[in-house]
Amino acid sequence: MTNGVLTTGVLVTGALAAAALVTLPVTMRAQATPQAPAAGWTQVFADDFDGGAGSRVDPAKWQYTTGTSYPGGPARFGTGEIETMTDSTRNVALDGSGHLRITPQRDAGGQWTSGRIETVRTDFQPPANGTLRVESRIQMPNVTGEAAKGYWPAFWALGAPFRGNWWNWPGIGELDIMENVQGLNNVWSTVHCGTSPGGPCNETTGIGGQRACPDTACQAGFHTYALEWDRGVSPNQLRFSVDNVTYHTVRQDQVDATTWKNATDHGFFVILNVAMGGGFPDAFGGGPTAATQPGVPMVVDYVHVLSRGGGTPPTTPTTPPNSGKRDAYGRIEAETADTLTGLATEPSADAGGGQNLAKAKNGQWALYRNVDFGATAARQFTGRVASGATGGVSGLVEVRLDHATAAPIGSFAIAGTGGWQSWKTVPANIAGVAGKHDVYLTFTSGQPAPFVSLNWFTFGH
Repeated sequence: MTNGVLTTGVLVTGALAAAALVTLPVTMRAQATPQAPAAGWTQVFADDFDGGAGSRVDPAKWQYTTGTSYPGGPARFGTGEIETMTDSTRNVALDGSGHLRITPQRDAGGQWTSGRIETVRTDFQPPANGTLRVESRIQMPNVTGEAAKGYWPAFWALGAPFRGNWWNWPGIGELDIMENVQGLNNVWSTVHCGTSPGGPCNETTGIGGQRACPDTACQAGFHTYALEWDRGVSPNQLRFSVDNVTYHTVRQDQVDATTWKNATDHGFFVILNVAMGGGFPDAFGGGPTAATQPGVPMVVDYVHVLSRGGGTPPTTPTTPPNSGKRDAYGRIEAETADTLTGLATEPSADAGGGQNLAKAKNGQWALYRNVDFGATAARQFTGRVASGATGGVSGLVEVRLDHATAAPIGSFAIAGTGGWQSWKTVPANIAGVAGKHDVYLTFTSGQPAPFVSLNWFTFGH
């Protein structure tokens, strides 16, 4: 989410991109009724927020970000915002009519709380030579003037390598699909990339565009905000639209090849939040103030992710992430990681099908929380791996406990197995481990090229 100061930023940019009509893959709905994708599009992810009034979001699809920063990350999320994010249903809840409401609240002491949710999945990206569409139908908080001072609703996406690192912005890419401040009848969209301050993407401002909402004001009704990320054209494009009108396009050739690759050569996760205060509101008069009205929600009708062309990705993860206890001695599917840093998933040709982690390289890692080793120490680790690496490229698959930088308790080396879907089972000895731990699998190599794919792993005595 952008602001214009500190570590993330957008201010009003220059001339707008020329507006052009485009065909939406789905139509706006009058009621909370799931919509089938239009011809040629495949649904990758959908949440229509159908549930009882006051209920929480689906934990298989969303996770809450709470507090005032990511653990160990920049204070105030790097934006200067002043609220505390919570998972309370006072701040984040379904309304029973097919909507999600994210509602800033102010307590008797003048302290603000609000909500921020992120998709569990971090693998949203277009197929090769295809297009990804990320869209949401949203009514911005219906408050204007002095009562809106400090309001900062947003619908956006961050590059997967950010999750668990928190300090690699803006190089890993940020795609702001909808931002608004101060109850203004305006939508901003921005791409952040490169280095900060300055750099090829003009940080902390980024590469941005803006326009008023068509027909009705942004705060007065629902509008559909969308990003189409098109790898089927050369140069690739990121196109931002509101209600069928494309008003901002960022092209691959606007920055150097390395900057574009670092910002887009991986998956993304999607975020919905309402911040209070910070750099972006500061650029338009500041806030919140004593006159700011609490309790006005951003209302979200749906979030859909669609794909077309190329090798279309699966509609949902084959195995959802496991947020409960994992049995160390059962097969742990690699794609069920709680956190992936830079890693992507792909369909697996191994026995049993499903998904695997694809083409891991040096510095990437996967986190599996709450793995139960029991009272008797495990002393063996086994991984199901494949490698199409050539030219002497090899590396280590390492096991670490409770922190990504802890000393490895064991590892095995892997080089080419004859192909990226040519699977073999590799055992390794590990130092004895008992009890419950978060398990980090880290991938280490002396070469920058990918060296291993992982389908599943398990532990033994």
